[in-house]
Amino acid sequence: MLPRMRAWWRRPIVLVVLGVLILAAAIAVVGVGLSGTKTPARASSSQALRSPHATLAAPACPLTGAPPPAGAVPARPAMAIKVDNYPTARPQSGLEKADIVFEEPVEGGVTRYVAVFQCQDARLVGPIRSARYPDVGIIDLLNHPIFIHVGGIDPIQQMIRNANDDDYDLYYQGSIIQHPPGRVAPFDTYISTSAAWAANRSDTSVPSPLFSYSAAVPAGTTVTSVHVPFSGTSDETWSWSPTAQAWMLSYSGVAAITNSGVPISATNVVIEHVVTTTGPWLENNVGGYEVEVTPTGTGQLQVLRDGKMISGTWQRSGLSAPLQLLTAAGSPLDLQPGNTWVEMVPDSISVGSS
Repeated sequence: MLPRMRAWWRRPIVLVVLGVLILAAAIAVVGVGLSGTKTPARASSSQALRSPHATLAAPACPLTGAPPPAGAVPARPAMAIKVDNYPTARPQSGLEKADIVFEEPVEGGVTRYVAVFQCQDARLVGPIRSARYPDVGIIDLLNHPIFIHVGGIDPIQQMIRNANDDDYDLYYQGSIIQHPPGRVAPFDTYISTSAAWAANRSDTSVPSPLFSYSAAVPAGTTVTSVHVPFSGTSDETWSWSPTAQAWMLSYSGVAAITNSGVPISATNVVIEHVVTTTGPWLENNVGGYEVEVTPTGTGQLQVLRDGKMISGTWQRSGLSAPLQLLTAAGSPLDLQPGNTWVEMVPDSISVGSS
């Protein structure tokens, strides 16, 4: 028979009958005096659930670190959509609903976007264009995303088919295409994310996070704007808005908006300096050759968050490896929960700040 115990709120003395189970419960109660030898006990999962201090972690969107707008993270993969950024393609649709937007250099100094959706739907996304070489390095980060584009030259198409993605080429699978009034080819191909997910409903896997998130602001330099001069057609500036607590995008000094009139903004801007070369394949009928981006290795990095610029390095050991953002001291660099734009800037371009 076990020793007799006296509860701290003055209950009657209780005879402990079941040795190990009751002894474990007694040790977990604050202030219980126990004579004799004490045996360490492990709290059961049912005890943890009954504890008034046990709380469940709030769900977070894997690609933003923020609470899901609909209250629960959807059981679906990431969807990466190739969106044009030529001046004639602006204003684009749906970018304000993307969790992450990657901007990549393509031929002729133009840039294109890979807009990644998971936690939110967009009624209309576009204009959607063809695949490019840098897409492979992006979609391999996203744990088998649905990749939506309209064709591409043969070598790139083969790369996309061999990548870690579900290739959804609207050139062959055009049943979900919409053509908004007032748009002309090649800037008239759009889709809704709900239609695209419905066409791929068998995949219910949720992507892994790309970045780590923390509300704690790392040490950095306070800046009001950062200039990213890709080219004359993509001369971009990100300006900090204390009111919106976000970075606001402008093209050549003109505020960027989506087709719905919403200013384009980002909680985080990741500026990744990458090695670029001119590839061997002719990309268009005006003599533009494919631009190749090296997505692995290491390079310079600036992260914009909370009105600060934090300098460091990015690292990625291979296409199947994650992208690491590191401070100058080599520590992981957390982002603020929210949407992120990743600027893949050729390392020959200087980024300025003020």
